[in-house]
Amino acid sequence: MLKKGDIAPDFSLPDDQGHNFSLYSELAKGPIVLYFYPKDFTAGCTAEACGFRDAFESFDKLGYRIVGISSDPPERHRKFRTEMRLQFTLLSDRERRVAKLYGSIGFLGIIPGRTTYVIGSDRIIRHSFSSQLDVRGHISQALDFAKGAE
Repeated sequence: MLKKGDIAPDFSLPDDQGHNFSLYSELAKGPIVLYFYPKDFTAGCTAEACGFRDAFESFDKLGYRIVGISSDPPERHRKFRTEMRLQFTLLSDRERRVAKLYGSIGFLGIIPGRTTYVIGSDRIIRHSFSSQLDVRGHISQALDFAKGAE
């Protein structure tokens, strides 16, 4: 897992709308809360996504954008995003290449990781949190950090 102070590695992945998302290009527009999660439509992942959805306005007012990443294909992300009314981008990491790059490997390398990073527009990781079970902690940790960073 990457730590506070590390430089966030750049990557490009397809989003739920079929567009290419490049981290460094997007960071030029402002800081990002980047969260890795195991799978669309599962109980924990749905709770986490809906938690970020419900806190979206708070993050937005603080200047942070939310981006989720899992190994689901873009079509499944699009359905998940629509059904859960998510206002933020979901990225498809089919080979889990970016998850591995960020150290979001999960339990015994079998279950995909659940890790959240707050990344500054300068590409530096400002905060990180990892927990497979505390799905709400990902939202509260990131939001508390963003509020304190004002």
